[in-house]
Amino acid sequence: MRHLLEQSTEQLETWLGQRGLPAYRAAQIRRWLFEKRAGDFDDMSDLPKPLRAALADEFAIWTSTIATHRRAADGTEKLLIQWPDGHQIECVLIRERQRRTVCISTQVGCAMGCVFCASGLDGVARNLSSGEIIEQLLRLDRLLAADERLSHIVVMGMGEPLANLDHLLPALAAASSPRGLGISARRITISTVGLPPALDRLAAENCHYHLAVSLHAPNDALRNQLVRVNRNIGIGPILAAAERYFEHTGRRLTFEYVLLGGVNDEPRNARELAELLRGRTALVNVIPYNPVAGLPYRAPTAAALRRFVSILAEGGISVQVRQRKGDQIDAACGQLRRGHREIVATASVGNALRGVP
Repeated sequence: MRHLLEQSTEQLETWLGQRGLPAYRAAQIRRWLFEKRAGDFDDMSDLPKPLRAALADEFAIWTSTIATHRRAADGTEKLLIQWPDGHQIECVLIRERQRRTVCISTQVGCAMGCVFCASGLDGVARNLSSGEIIEQLLRLDRLLAADERLSHIVVMGMGEPLANLDHLLPALAAASSPRGLGISARRITISTVGLPPALDRLAAENCHYHLAVSLHAPNDALRNQLVRVNRNIGIGPILAAAERYFEHTGRRLTFEYVLLGGVNDEPRNARELAELLRGRTALVNVIPYNPVAGLPYRAPTAAALRRFVSILAEGGISVQVRQRKGDQIDAACGQLRRGHREIVATASVGNALRGVP
């Protein structure tokens, strides 16, 4: 069966026309999907029953199941989603004042080699389809109250978004369309370690999404250790491509910097980062590390965090500290999936020892 969420309005109109049905039904279908939060075809009450049956015969709205759903006291909710092929990904809903932000994934795993991240510990298995990306958005949207709506999207979950642009861009187009979720492109952020050819493609396709470059180090020697794909790229080409994107879109750049205690949080690192970014229209988003079980990295001390931020500010750099959300529900990218797999593996071993199939 085909994924209904991968069908554009035009494709649905074609499908309807082939069956002698009016084109306006396509808009009705999409309204049920994106505005009325239909759970199945039977919910689409203003569609004729034969049309609902035809849709159900050929399309699926949901292709995933929710393996785990966790809620934190701060309102953050995280879903571990499982696809029919057994692969799992994570997505998060973050409540903050009037904002309802979702963080979505683009790949199963990640190949960028960030040594402190749980997402890429086992490499990358595959790209997500555009329908699978949209499905995350709709699953998270259904967690909201009837009078609430998603306001922001951050593509900062599992995977490298720019390594899956062919599927990400159609999904974001649906999310930002008035016939979709209606979320302005200016409220959509794509986070990337920096792939210059893909950054140039993003600019060439006239996308106006906010860009966040995950830098994590002020020089190639340190970044090569922390973000292994950097060995094939280098910070210089990344900054040049990011600057071209800024020139094309006029959107201020964000540089993300995960602060690892005793690794990249020294005063000399802050001074070098300030020098690297001086004169750019950019914001540095400092992110205190959320420790991952089994990895040797730790969060910075409060004093180290304050000192790092102060040096950047004194160096003329716009800087903010991202508040950690959902720590108690493994909200950091990749943690919940890894923990779930370890629990399953432990249970399997225990069953084997007990002779249970």
